[in-house]
Formats: sequence, structure tokens, C-alpha cells
Amino acid sequence: MTLEATLPMSDFALAQASAAGDEAAFEMIYRTHSRKVYSLCLRMLGNPTDAEDVTQDVFVQLHRKIGTFQGDAALATWLYRMTVNTVLMHLRREQRKHREEAVEDDSLQSLAEVDPHDQRNEISLIDRMALERAIAQLPTGYRNVLVLHDIEGYEHEEIAEKLHISAGTSKSQLHKARLKLRKLLLGRRRGSLSGSSQPQIA
Repeated sequence: MTLEATLPMSDFALAQASAAGDEAAFEMIYRTHSRKVYSLCLRMLGNPTDAEDVTQDVFVQLHRKIGTFQGDAALATWLYRMTVNTVLMHLRREQRKHREEAVEDDSLQSLAEVDPHDQRNEISLIDRMALERAIAQLPTGYRNVLVLHDIEGYEHEEIAEKLHISAGTSKSQLHKARLKLRKLLLGRRRGSLSGSSQPQIA
């Protein structure tokens, strides 16, 4: 199916044509909706560069998924939902970076508070690899909640839905996971200082 420039086409017809390989149809969709997509991204992100990057991501996804558009709702509505989801994914990736740094910093800080007379070079032995090994040693339930909440940035209600547990259980497991992680890191640090390779797990 080819796009006839002299005949206006509905969004559904354009989507069908694009899914069939008509790049002119997809280009028309892009020209029609790209400005609105960018404006929405800019409102949510507040950064023109990020908004441009996410806008491109949205249309890459649209090109890949255009064949699933059934016309049950307006293409603009469908694209709006896709844009919001893409922006949220972008924000979650950014939050994940910050949370990874925060988890490591908090763990190092807790170690420093145990013995204020420790030297800085001793604390520096607990690096990112040690933190990752300690997280891997957590029980599965604790580890899943810790990773989803502190690293990937999910809220407890979202975690509850994903793991089929209650939000209260998620909060409880996160608290226990953080305590267990601190003990693992303390045990690893004490083992390093004493020359032992085995962490002391309380």
C-alpha cells in the first residue's frame, strides 16, 4: 500500500501503510505528531536535550510497534501513552544510577560510623565489587525487593504487584535486606582487616 499525497488518510490507514513498509506514511505520522511528543517530553523532563533524545526513542518504538495499532483509540492517544511510558523509563534509568551511588555511599557511611577511629584507606577496601557480592548473598526475597526499590526505583506498591506480595511485606523485606546487607559488609570488612577471606555473618 502506497501513500497518495493528494488524498488525506486517517491515522489508522497511515499506521497500516507504515506497518506494510510505506516509509512515506510513517514520515507523515512523524511530521504530524513529533512536535506534540517533544512538547510532552520537555514538560516532563525539563531538559531540551533529554526531550530530544526521548522523542527519538518514542518514534523508534512507534516504528517497531506500529503494526499493533488497531485504531480502537486515536493514534495521538496511543502515542501519548507510549511517550509517557518512555519518559518514565528514562527517569527510572536516571534514578537507578543515583540509587546505585546512594546505596554504595550509605553502606560506606554505615561502616565509617561503626568505628570512627578507622583510617580512610581501610574504608576504601569496601568497593563496588564488594557491595555487589554482598547483595548477591542476600536471600532471594530480600535481594529482589532491595534491587527493585533501591536500585531500580520502584515503589512498594509496584514491587508488590510484580512479586505478588503485599506492600507491607515489601517494606518489611526491604528493611531486613538493608540490615542483612550491612552485616554482610561489616563481616567482609572485618575479615579483610583480620586477613580472613570469609565474611563474618551475624
